[in-house]
Amino acid sequence: MRLLYLADIRFPLERANGIQTMETCHALAARGHDVRLVVKPDTHTPPRDPFEFYGLPKLASFVIERANTPPGAGFLQRVGYMSFVFGRAFGKARTDVILTRDLGVASALARMPGGARAPIVYESHGYAPEVAAALPELISTAKPPSAAKLRRLADREEQVWRKTDGYVTITQGLADELTKRFGPRERVAVVPDGVRLPEKDPGPVPAQPVVGYAGHLYAWKGADDLLRALARVPDARGLIIGGHEAESDLGRVKALAAELGIADRVTFTGHVPPSDVAARLAEARVLVLPNPSSAISTRFTSPLKLFEYMAARRPIVATSLPAIREVLNDDEHALLVEPGDTGAMAAAIGRLLQDHALAERLARAAYGAAPQYTWARRAERIEALLTEVGGGAA
Repeated sequence: MRLLYLADIRFPLERANGIQTMETCHALAARGHDVRLVVKPDTHTPPRDPFEFYGLPKLASFVIERANTPPGAGFLQRVGYMSFVFGRAFGKARTDVILTRDLGVASALARMPGGARAPIVYESHGYAPEVAAALPELISTAKPPSAAKLRRLADREEQVWRKTDGYVTITQGLADELTKRFGPRERVAVVPDGVRLPEKDPGPVPAQPVVGYAGHLYAWKGADDLLRALARVPDARGLIIGGHEAESDLGRVKALAAELGIADRVTFTGHVPPSDVAARLAEARVLVLPNPSSAISTRFTSPLKLFEYMAARRPIVATSLPAIREVLNDDEHALLVEPGDTGAMAAAIGRLLQDHALAERLARAAYGAAPQYTWARRAERIEALLTEVGGGAA
């Protein structure tokens, strides 16, 4: 099948969006599909090789094309990208199915006559009006959206739900939310994110009581709550993998660690290349997914770190959010605690550091479930929808 994947992001991108896009496209290509990924140019000089950046082998069936867009960012670059991809999307001769997780791109393509384009599959990672309204409270640099923007996003969501040929959501909760808002539709697949399983055994649990976290440090990710929990576990050391020196969030959590009096026992790695994350996770005895309750994380998130933790074969403490419970069961794969309850989080961390039999049982169960969530498994699930949408094209 000839697949055209449209991602209006600079590439390669350090964030989860870039990792998920690259891994999904690579896994689909590995299953025998011809994949063309259209992205914006890299902002680094010289441009980085995405295959090297993400640590993936090159495949003849996977081509990455950088759109010819104006330099800089903002409206003009967005228009340039949209103009470029419209030229790629017209006509069925070169493409069997178009995929995108960009709501604006999906909405624009859905307005085109069905006979003039290939079928469209949209992948949703949240209900855009709720996410946009919540972001200013969750990310310091986000601006409050206008009422007009929220209406525009809602209209796009409904149009894409009703007019695209196939639809993917990353959680069942998100699929239920969209069905409740817009009514049922055909060709919907719930496909969570994935993980690249380690090529070798993660290795023995380290002797040091290190508690690890990997990911971005936005307030809605919960690293602040983890630091507050660590302050209640005096024997534990913290390992915070991620964060960028150029962003305020890293400075914020470092300042919080100092305020709590634990700066001397918390290591902040800063940004780590995606291919190096697994090795850093192996340094921890317990891994924590501390997401607080928010418009994004409660029902809509499928965190890459969740699956990375499972593949690391380390015991997990996670907040008991509906999206997390779609993957982890309390006392089977992890210890789940109420979001925002740093006392309960601290108690769960301390319990796993002390009870080695419990820690091993939970780690083994989560590790055993990880193969259900590989990128190859994700591609297989998406492929079933693509085949239905594309009319069985091979």
